[in-house]
Amino acid sequence: MPIVRLSEPEIAAALATLARWSRVGDTIAAEYACTDFAAAIAFVVRIGFLAEAADHHPDLDVRWRTVRVALTTHDAGGLSARDFALAEQIDALIDTPAEG
Repeated sequence: MPIVRLSEPEIAAALATLARWSRVGDTIAAEYACTDFAAAIAFVVRIGFLAEAADHHPDLDVRWRTVRVALTTHDAGGLSARDFALAEQIDALIDTPAEG
């Protein structure tokens, strides 16, 4: 099944359900504050497992305790439902304790 770029109204509706995320051109982005650098790296690893399972790979930027995540679907030439689905999963990580 081909990946379809969302229309502007679809993007606006999906973005309205994600409080942490904002639109930046053809991406959606969010920043997460972690307790320290180790927690930020652990968070990135958890995002990595979600992204790999979804075959969707975000841009990740770690700055000490802050992790910035940006999502877009290159195959669709912009934002797709895959971006918003992964954003929801990433947000859920914040409310789920890390294992280990």
